[in-house]
Amino acid sequence: TVKRRFGKLTTLIEGLDSKDIDIKDLAKNLKSKFACGGTYKENTIELQGDHKKKVKDELIKYGFAPETISVE
Repeated sequence: TVKRRFGKLTTLIEGLDSKDIDIKDLAKNLKSKFACGGTYKENTIELQGDHKKKVKDELIKYGFAPETISVE
């Protein structure tokens, strides 16, 4: 989670391999699931708000291995 302009928090999801999964579609689904805005750029998904606690569970549901996900 990164603090942006005006003190707003943004959750960054980095290190995704675009060969195995459609990252734009993943970003769209995460934004819908967490009811927030966000974007995808340069292999990074940015979600508006602090979703650090919930994002790992959602990535596991999409097929990512739990041991490959680190939450910082």
